[in-house]
Amino acid sequence: MPSEFFNTSEVLEAILETIDEGIHVIDPKGMTIFYNGVAANHDGMKRSEVIGKPLLEAFPSLNHKSSTLLRVIKSEKPIYNYSQSYVNAHGRIIETLNTTLPIYVDGFMIGAIEIAKDYSSLKQLSERLADLESSLKTIKSPERKTPANGGLYSFTEILTKDNGFKGLISQGKKAARSSSSVLVYGESGVGKELFVQSIHQDSSRSKEPFIAQNCAALPESLLESLLFGTAKGSYTGAIERQGLFELANGGTLFLDELQSMPIDLQAKLLRVLEDGFIRRIGGTKSVQVDVRIMAAMNMDPKKEVSENRLRPDLFYRLNVLSYELPPLRERIDDIELLSQHFISIFNSKLGRSIKGMDEKTEAFFRKYHWPGNVRELKHTIEFMMNHTENDVLNLEDLPQFLKKPTPSEKILPLREAMIEMETKLITEALLQTNGNVFQASKLLQIPRQTLQYKIKKHI
Repeated sequence: MPSEFFNTSEVLEAILETIDEGIHVIDPKGMTIFYNGVAANHDGMKRSEVIGKPLLEAFPSLNHKSSTLLRVIKSEKPIYNYSQSYVNAHGRIIETLNTTLPIYVDGFMIGAIEIAKDYSSLKQLSERLADLESSLKTIKSPERKTPANGGLYSFTEILTKDNGFKGLISQGKKAARSSSSVLVYGESGVGKELFVQSIHQDSSRSKEPFIAQNCAALPESLLESLLFGTAKGSYTGAIERQGLFELANGGTLFLDELQSMPIDLQAKLLRVLEDGFIRRIGGTKSVQVDVRIMAAMNMDPKKEVSENRLRPDLFYRLNVLSYELPPLRERIDDIELLSQHFISIFNSKLGRSIKGMDEKTEAFFRKYHWPGNVRELKHTIEFMMNHTENDVLNLEDLPQFLKKPTPSEKILPLREAMIEMETKLITEALLQTNGNVFQASKLLQIPRQTLQYKIKKHI
């Protein structure tokens, strides 16, 4: 269709409807002038109940102070990443993470736009997991490892021939005798959680809870309430709920990707490390907890401190017992050892009887860089064993992105070559992040929505 037939406002509306985040626009009088389908779905409302209506009529639990849209209209200042909890006209509790901005045309403010992410379901899931942790805490089973303490690994299950890594394991066993905080860092996939779980399992806290939380997985307000718990009435619909600190009392709380924890929340974590007291969100009473903190980072902590993503005082407090786990490419002898281990595992899981790898494949594995480390090696072995027709793995069984073209192969047109390279990088990022699209988008430094589109298009 020729471009002259397009109406600019219709195109803009179509774009806003395509975005997978809630878009809500009001005029200076607080009347809704645009409200996309995603926002309606988030809010549990029909668009007809909101468009053309005063904001406070559609959402009667809000007021001029609690509504981010109305606050922006009044102050003419943007509000970024603000968590909002409210009740819609049908009595349903809604929780969103909002960025709200004033809209200007020719220097005059003509309204405000809110971009909202729904995390009601994510919060409910997190709270259910916290409740599950709480219920499992009471489970006692001396006969087997159970989720009651979360400890799945021990030092005996860390396989290595590398003398340097053996030295780290020896140090880790000594750390198990202490209650000091632990910081483990290294590239993604090197086995940081396996290492800290082993310290927990070897310690006097082994019969108590081991609770893990990824700091990059949740918005700040949700992460804070999950860690510290909530007091009844602290926000709309809030109930009295223990946080992970209380649930881990007597045991270990493992905080993964610590550098992703917001700076303000890092300050609260530091206070707990210093005095051992926590206070639930909205509460007035402090509760003492006996929790050993272990943290992990996939970045150099000193670099994160210098770039203001990690508080220096928190780093020095955690750096009492710190361990840098080496990447797989620096543990060449472990590649064959781990490969045979994973082949044995997947023989059992997949009902196969693969004997091993041929010499060329072993040589390739030793030479390959393994940017995703042990995790990538495991997924590569799993892929090969799902696709091979032989009883010995060979180069033909490798994932496509690991196969290098030979000089005799035809040179691809530039567009096809770029698509192939893009597919390879996306696949590698997904392997490194264990299929986590959000984390893969961070590795590739592209928006999550863009990565989701490319996955659907190319993979």
